[in-house]
Amino acid sequence: MDDIPESIKKCILIINMAKSDTEKFAALFMVTKLVKGKDCNSQARKALFEAIGFKFLKKLLTNNNVVDDCPPSVYKSLALSILTTFCNEPELATHPEMLANIPVFLDIVQTSDNEDYDDNLIIISEAYTCLQCIAEQEAGQKALIEVGAITKMSEIYSHQSFQTDEALNILVKLVSRYGPAAWGSDPKPFHALVNKIALDFATDQSERKFELATILSALLYSCNKFIIVPGAADETWPQSIYRALYDILTSKIGKNQRDPALKLAANIIELLGVEWTFLDEENPKKFFLLLLQLCAIEVRMQLEDRSFKQAYANAELVTACFIVLEMSINYMATDQLDLEQKEKQSVYTSFKGAFNAVVSILTKVSNDKNRDKLPDSEKVFVCAMVRVLVAWIAQETTAMREQIYSLMPYMFSLANDSFHAYRARKLAEKTKSEGEPMDTDISLMGQIDLLRLMLPALCHLVVEDKARDIVFNLKQEDILYEAMNFHWSIVHYKKPPIPKSERGKARTQPEPELDPKVLDDMRDSRAAMVSLCNIFMNLTVLAPKAVENSMLFNTLLKFIFNNLPELKNIPENLVLHGHLAVLGLLLLKQQSSKVKKNDFSICRYIQSTIRFLWDAYNVDESNDPNALVVSMAYKEHWNEIADLWFLGMQTMSGVLTIVPWISEFAIESGWAEGIAEMLVKVKVGTLPPNVKSAFEDFLCRLVDSNESVKPVLKKGGALKMCRNHRFMELGKKLFGD
Repeated sequence: MDDIPESIKKCILIINMAKSDTEKFAALFMVTKLVKGKDCNSQARKALFEAIGFKFLKKLLTNNNVVDDCPPSVYKSLALSILTTFCNEPELATHPEMLANIPVFLDIVQTSDNEDYDDNLIIISEAYTCLQCIAEQEAGQKALIEVGAITKMSEIYSHQSFQTDEALNILVKLVSRYGPAAWGSDPKPFHALVNKIALDFATDQSERKFELATILSALLYSCNKFIIVPGAADETWPQSIYRALYDILTSKIGKNQRDPALKLAANIIELLGVEWTFLDEENPKKFFLLLLQLCAIEVRMQLEDRSFKQAYANAELVTACFIVLEMSINYMATDQLDLEQKEKQSVYTSFKGAFNAVVSILTKVSNDKNRDKLPDSEKVFVCAMVRVLVAWIAQETTAMREQIYSLMPYMFSLANDSFHAYRARKLAEKTKSEGEPMDTDISLMGQIDLLRLMLPALCHLVVEDKARDIVFNLKQEDILYEAMNFHWSIVHYKKPPIPKSERGKARTQPEPELDPKVLDDMRDSRAAMVSLCNIFMNLTVLAPKAVENSMLFNTLLKFIFNNLPELKNIPENLVLHGHLAVLGLLLLKQQSSKVKKNDFSICRYIQSTIRFLWDAYNVDESNDPNALVVSMAYKEHWNEIADLWFLGMQTMSGVLTIVPWISEFAIESGWAEGIAEMLVKVKVGTLPPNVKSAFEDFLCRLVDSNESVKPVLKKGGALKMCRNHRFMELGKKLFGD
């Protein structure tokens, strides 16, 4: 008590000696004066709080007849006036009694549209101040979430009560901290709130319009897209935001108006996709092209002739522009947007200017001797630059090659750090219970997997000699193999084991569906593995010597032998199945000396590979019983796997020459005979030349490697097949001249 001023000690004594509520209440007038004085330090506030006791303050807030002949609004106002001062102390703002009584403050702000409060708006204002102080502290945020503050704040704003922006600010603080978990699984409160704010945003013509833009950005960024996006088309907020942003960005505006507008545009595009920009039915492309131009110009303005530190000062804005550019590039790559030649040229010029600026600043960073000592927040901004750049070079495959080669070692270093941090975060998430806050402090670098985002660009880069040499010199294939393992752990999802107590019991409930987030992660990891297969295929074909002597590629081959047979036979896995099968064949060809006949894993792998090659064509599913067609299961994905199938057939033929005992699988499985039986049914002259040569070459190599296949093929109708389709070389091998 030594640090407590005498005046406050005296006040505490008076409070302690008070014999009735009226006496204690009288002492509070003295407290209000003292707590706001300059002598009242942190320790003094705590001592006063303990002396008064929260119980008495709560009594003043919730009862209407505490003190005789005194209107309730007076003692409520007095109690809140004292509490607001106490709440400025973090220790008091998170005091268990303070947190336990959050519902009291919420009740006060929720009744702000009652007539009782019309004359005493200061009570509501002070209740908000208490809530805002509590929301500053982590324990306070958790307590607010637990009592349903998000729903209550949403309702307050939706009903347009007094001081609704305070409610919004508290809400934004909570959802920014807790992310999607804060909203729960019901999309209605989110839609109701955002519909209202978006309408205000569209109709408000004051500076508040731009404050609302920032709030909308935070809300859209924090929502659970798997719950919100499916019903968004039936809500009014996408159209309201579109209308407002269109008005803002087509008007003469300054930086203070443009920046929040561009950030909001990036957030909504990231949530709803580029298609959201086409809402104007008369001229759907206009807003898209305008937004793209504005973002490209903004990137140039913020990055050209600037140091990294200067660019970083506006990192949030620049990153928002990157999101628009990246999503636009990816959307245009799907060829769904019909642009005129003039528009294409304009877009290309915009992109080129923006990416020259990105490359220039990345080069400055990569040449800086302190580049590895950047704080994580700055490193994340560099990753954002790399991310948007690799989206561009994945499509523009000849752009800025020499500068890209120079940047590759630094880009890989960042991507590898990001991948390892992301993997660590994913593993931590598996062990963490739901509803805990997003711990942004663990590692900012773990928020995205930059290596995953680089894979499509890397498919093109490794085709080039110089880039491929860089990959091998850096031993980047080791990290790519780690990535393959990581993505396999997601694709090959295993449900948690059933608790022992539940095993053997009859199921009363249907099996729960997988979480949409899990399904989305599986879809993305499938695509990542397909890209990794393409990268490894290019390395295997273009650097055969390096692959032949590499232990890593031998380990990769074993990975495929062991895991391809485990891949679930579902339509979603077909493309991945094909890629793993064919990569395995290419590696088997290079590493044939290390393969042993008695290895059981190779038997299962070859069976899985035969299944992929065998099932591609048939006559049974054709409308014409004499026409060969791509099977129904393959049709949907044929543009992705047609080349793969031909490469697989060609490589299988090559493998038979080097590892002849594999021919036994083709015979014993019935595949060889099946090909003959199928092609016998096909009408003369209708077999496409590339399919004809794929089958004939394979059957010729099969005969070369194993004479015992001859009677099998003859039994399947080889004579008719060779005559009908002019399989000259195969005919000679089977029947002589």
